[in-house]
Amino acid sequence: MAKESTFDIVSEVDKQEVANAVNQASKEIQQRYDFKDTDASIDHADNTITLTANAEERVNAILDVLQSKFVRRGISLKSLDAGEPVASGKHYKITAAIKEGLDQATAKKISKLIRDEGPKSVKANIQGDQLRVSSKSRDDLQATMGLLRDFEDAALQFVNFK
Repeated sequence: MAKESTFDIVSEVDKQEVANAVNQASKEIQQRYDFKDTDASIDHADNTITLTANAEERVNAILDVLQSKFVRRGISLKSLDAGEPVASGKHYKITAAIKEGLDQATAKKISKLIRDEGPKSVKANIQGDQLRVSSKSRDDLQATMGLLRDFEDAALQFVNFK
C-alpha cells in the first residue's frame, strides 16, 4: 500500500521584511521633495501600519510608496489590507492591516476549490489557520499546487511537502 503524501497551505508574512519595507518607505518619504511640509509619516506596530498626511492625495501617495517597497521585498500585496483615507482633524489617515493565517472562510473556499477542480484523489483538511492537503499521488499534489498558485483572496505558501 502506498504511503500518503501531504503538504500544508499557509498564509504567512515575514515580519522582518515588513519592518524593512516600512523603514525604507519612511526614509523615502522623509527625503522626497513632494512630501515636504505635508506632515507625512508611517507608523508600524504589530500587524498594523498607519499612514498619515495632511491631504488625501498625499496619504494615497504614501500608500503607493509602501506598496512599491512591499513588492521590491517580495511581500505579496494580498497580505496588505489597506482601508480608505479617513479625515482625522487636519490630517488624513489610512490604516492597513497585515493579514496572516488562513481564516475559516478562506480555508473553506480553498477546500471547495480543491474538491471541485482538483484531482479526485486529493483531500483537504482544515487545521487551525492552515490547510493540510493529502493524496497517494505526489503528481496530484503538484497539480493541486499549480491550481492554487493564482488564488486571489490570500497570499498562499506551500510548506511541509512530504
